[in-house]
Amino acid sequence: MIQGTSSSVGKSILVTALCRILRQDGLRVAPFKAQNMSLNSFVTEEGEEMGRAQVVQAEAAGLKPIVDMNPVLLKPETDRRCQVIVHGRVSRTISADNYYRHTPSLLKAVASSLRRLDSTYNTIIIEGAGSPAEINLRDREIANMRVARLTKAPVLLVGDIDRGGVFASLIGTMTLLEETERHYVKGFIINKFRGDPGLLRPGLEFLEKQTGKPVLGIIPYFKNIQIAQEDSVYLDDRRENQPSADLDIAVIHLPHISNYDDFDPLEEDGCRVRYITPPAELGKPHLIILPGTKSTISDLTYLRRSGLAEEISRQAGENTPVIGICGGYQMLGRSILDSSGVESAEEEALGLRLLDVATDFVPEKLTSQVRTKILADRGLLAGMKGQELVGYEIHMGQTSGGKETSAFQVLETVRGAADSYDGTLNHQGTVLGTYLHGLFHNFGFRQSLLANLRRHWGLPMRKTGVPASTEQQYDRLAELVRRNLNMAAVYEIMEKGIK
Repeated sequence: MIQGTSSSVGKSILVTALCRILRQDGLRVAPFKAQNMSLNSFVTEEGEEMGRAQVVQAEAAGLKPIVDMNPVLLKPETDRRCQVIVHGRVSRTISADNYYRHTPSLLKAVASSLRRLDSTYNTIIIEGAGSPAEINLRDREIANMRVARLTKAPVLLVGDIDRGGVFASLIGTMTLLEETERHYVKGFIINKFRGDPGLLRPGLEFLEKQTGKPVLGIIPYFKNIQIAQEDSVYLDDRRENQPSADLDIAVIHLPHISNYDDFDPLEEDGCRVRYITPPAELGKPHLIILPGTKSTISDLTYLRRSGLAEEISRQAGENTPVIGICGGYQMLGRSILDSSGVESAEEEALGLRLLDVATDFVPEKLTSQVRTKILADRGLLAGMKGQELVGYEIHMGQTSGGKETSAFQVLETVRGAADSYDGTLNHQGTVLGTYLHGLFHNFGFRQSLLANLRRHWGLPMRKTGVPASTEQQYDRLAELVRRNLNMAAVYEIMEKGIK
């Protein structure tokens, strides 16, 4: 089990690396995270929803992702309320103070998933959540030491040195653990190190002497390996200064932004991708993107209060292209109706009116993998008519408008063949909305879209090479971690277990 001194120390990435390393070494390995709190989710082939990080880890292990790898997913809707998804389906929406009353039943779901994985795979790499040293949650948590005890899994504790205080955080965590819990911790990993590891020697010696536990590895900070991330904190560390970038893309950083890994591929193709909060940061980009959100109406209100709504509408009126994904698509329409109170106490909210569509929220969430065909042939989609795309949908709203402006024809969903429509493209071809997550992961579509953007702004055409495949990225990650982690010691810890 990989646990961390806090959130965002790199647990997910290290589990991904270990899944690939163990697979390379011939083990049948599966990832597992009991409870995941994230707005970055994914839809499986069965139409079930799970955390994106466990999907990445499954891919690294060479497996099809299944919800047993993440039986409980929490999707925050506000600071005090979240949607609880159990085994891929919405169970309830609940307030934070009531959540822990339900953990006994959730623990049963966790245990049943573990049993099924254990019967299929000979190795399971478990990811913890946040920190195991949250003493106020010790008796109620279902993601850290309780899972370690349930599975008798030895724990490797990860600390992030890039943010400072790594020795204090590691020693402090060990101090706050109970004696039996400290026994489960078999070693430390220091993550995100920049510089000469030799400079750490005095600190490493002190850490090992104070705790009696070995440091098993010092993992370098890296940016040249593209792996989808789970935590929105990583958006703060995105690289923006790309000397070769000729396209400036502004993604609006909504308070409840979701599925932001939709935009990762754009950074590989000569684009500077910026995440915008105050209107002053927007500038004059070549493309504005409204991303998905877990709270569409709330985030639409934020856009208006911040002044971003007015600025986006103004630039769209001056022919700056705009794309909205999922909740962002809903915001681009005339209005959003929520008479059933699915998402908000407001029954109706006015949209940005950049597309002639309206959205009506319904209680049932639609989750499906999707195959579509491009219908339109103008503006952003010029020259792409007939091209097929794959992606997935996660939403609780139904959007309708004029059929003549539909962007995509849905060919296939999780329920089988389909013949419906998705998305809207305005008559000028400059404003596009769609429910399709993963749109930019379609290489041919992405290349054509960026070429149309360069044509729109009078920029020279450019060819970009085919980016490294996902498999190559996982192999690069595995190589880096294998070089800097004592895998012989890790295997020995796995063999001995808790003794």
